[in-house]
Amino acid sequence: MFKFASGVATAALIASLSSAAYAENTVRVAYDADPVSLDPYEQLSGGTLQLSHMVFDPLVRWTQDLQFEARLAESWEQIDPTTMRFKLREGVTFHSGNAFTAKDVDWTFDRIKESADFKGIFAPFTDVEVIDDYTIDLKTSEPYPLVLHTATYIFAMDSAYYSGSTSDGKDKAEIVKHGDSFASRNMSGTGPFIVTEREQGVKVVFDRNDTYWDVDAGNVDEIILTPIKEDPTRVAALLSGDVDFIAPVPPTDLKRVDGASGVELITMPGTRIITFQMNQERVEAFKDARVRQAIDYAVNNSGIVDRIMRGFGTVAGQASPEGYLGHDPSLTPRYDLEKAKALMEDAGYADGFSITMMAPNNRYVNDDRIAQAVASMLSQINITVDLQTMPKAQYWPKFDERAADMMMIGWHADTEDSANFHQFLSACPDADSGNGQYNSGAYCNEMTDNLMDQSNTETDPAKRAEALKKLEGILYAESAFIPLHWQNLAWGSKEGMNSAEIVNALNFPYFGDLVVSE
Repeated sequence: MFKFASGVATAALIASLSSAAYAENTVRVAYDADPVSLDPYEQLSGGTLQLSHMVFDPLVRWTQDLQFEARLAESWEQIDPTTMRFKLREGVTFHSGNAFTAKDVDWTFDRIKESADFKGIFAPFTDVEVIDDYTIDLKTSEPYPLVLHTATYIFAMDSAYYSGSTSDGKDKAEIVKHGDSFASRNMSGTGPFIVTEREQGVKVVFDRNDTYWDVDAGNVDEIILTPIKEDPTRVAALLSGDVDFIAPVPPTDLKRVDGASGVELITMPGTRIITFQMNQERVEAFKDARVRQAIDYAVNNSGIVDRIMRGFGTVAGQASPEGYLGHDPSLTPRYDLEKAKALMEDAGYADGFSITMMAPNNRYVNDDRIAQAVASMLSQINITVDLQTMPKAQYWPKFDERAADMMMIGWHADTEDSANFHQFLSACPDADSGNGQYNSGAYCNEMTDNLMDQSNTETDPAKRAEALKKLEGILYAESAFIPLHWQNLAWGSKEGMNSAEIVNALNFPYFGDLVVSE
């Protein structure tokens, strides 16, 4: 379906950009990493969602002001407390040429429920009932306040294309995490672009879908996505004109990009929390809340934001950012080295201990430098850290293995709601429900899980806020994880594109809407 290769150096690729032949409107994009798979439901990550919005379409999607707009669903209505009816768009075709109908949404829903990463988001949902070819009912077990929030994650897949067996007898619909599957190598969506070439770690080429249903969308014919891990190289590529759009712009280069001619800097407050988790199953000391609290007190997260992030972040003491129902302004960051030492002594660990730590080096802004800083800070309370950083393609399998005692994880709430942080990062791990899927610390508290469940069936915002704030308070008191900061967002773009209109706080730009000035 498209070309695969490997081993081409990034520098060589960048050098070739200026001499390559392009389609009429080609946009060259440089991210710090490329998607690890083409399967929209293999991994719940920002890179996957960025890809999904280019090649697939959701039922509804977020706007910049965090409202909902129609995509594959033209309209929706709540017809009873546990049923929302969606009227689907007619005349839409997949890249394969197959017609899009309600059966594709039904098939996709069933596949989502089999995804280890996504089924937790869809736990409240029981069924997609097909009413006719262009009408579905999305059903929940109880009244649920986040139906539309979750519908933004239903990217209709081509059920006919992904059904059946491969030439070697494997199920085309199989979800293989970090593995080789039909869906990880092939795509057929309804979206504005078709993947025509992919060289893992080198580039992905997207060509315009000439039969795209949204005739008022952008005018870009081709996008070439190049992963450039090194911040200086990525910024230099933008400033020299070798690429047209980059993300992220590192904090150290914000002023440089903002002051350069021919480019523009686009910034936005972010809600992605950057954290470290402490694995209680690997380290006995981490079972003691006093030790976890000592680590929290030892980490100078304000210093990290000031010196490493250059102020381009908001210091955090909890998962929920301001504006979320669970945010409690009294839960403030608590760096206090003397308090940390006293807690270690009180817990019987004054002499400290040794741990391993892992972090990515191309997933979050300055992730490797942040990890190095945290490791150094822990040495002040006699915790010796063996730190290993690696590209995200190697990091996520290690994270799933829980391969280190402390591991970095950043999270943007998938539903723009406080409960989502707990569901994935600190809920009692449960493979059947998907709760705690990214809880590498193995923290478990029935009270916080009950508060999450209570909030997920409460439609009164005031009562939801009360439950979610109580949940955050318990996590804070027990230092269930180490909150560092909410990461702000920055993109760099060549002038003459409506880039500021396609970006959003969720950090998946809608490239299908991108317009290049003629």
